[in-house]
Amino acid sequence: MVVKNQIKFIKSLQQKKYRNRSGMFVVEGIKSVQELLSSHYTMENVFTTDTDLFDVKLPNIEKISHEELEQMSGLQHANRVLGVFHIPAPKPIEYEDWILALDEVRDPGNLGTIIRLCDWFGIKHLVCSAGTVDCYNPKVLQATMGSISRVNIGYTDLERFLEKVPVPIFGAFMNEESVYKAPMPGSGILVMGNEANGISSIIEEMIVKKISIPRFGERTTESLNVAMATSILLNEIRRG
Repeated sequence: MVVKNQIKFIKSLQQKKYRNRSGMFVVEGIKSVQELLSSHYTMENVFTTDTDLFDVKLPNIEKISHEELEQMSGLQHANRVLGVFHIPAPKPIEYEDWILALDEVRDPGNLGTIIRLCDWFGIKHLVCSAGTVDCYNPKVLQATMGSISRVNIGYTDLERFLEKVPVPIFGAFMNEESVYKAPMPGSGILVMGNEANGISSIIEEMIVKKISIPRFGERTTESLNVAMATSILLNEIRRG
């Protein structure tokens, strides 16, 4: 039986400051929890209303009532499984392949989708500016559908990071050379900017190759959503 202090602690993990303080985060849903259980992430606890959902018996899995799950859940309608995991330290960056960098992406849904895209296109490293939304935000985790377990994500001073990289830096802009015409090297860094303002002026100065997605339709749409644009650009990168 869970106690009030456990419920209070798990609810607190909905907020970034408590995640940072404890070094833990909460994820909900059987698929996401199973993905993390089979990855390098370290489990603290798993709470479920149905232990038969798991093929094998694992330590620290506790059966609870639906009412208790509702109390600790951050969802409007609690799922059957909730897990608490430790936040891992980022792995060292490798430059043999492409790396994706985000400059102040703020929307949790966008970041979650971008993490899934990294997983789909085999982008192993995602570098985020300090102002990018926390990847352990519950809404981000919901959108990743477990892909976060296969992408190395780190937060840093993006300007300092880009100053030292040994590969070319590409950036997504409006009205620059079409990505369909730009030659793509075997490795590099693709920078995607903020939803409203794009890539910041400081980071723009560090871009060696500006690329864009040409518009073929009527000029009533100002721009593409950053996650949609990321999917198109990563597809072209993988096409070479």
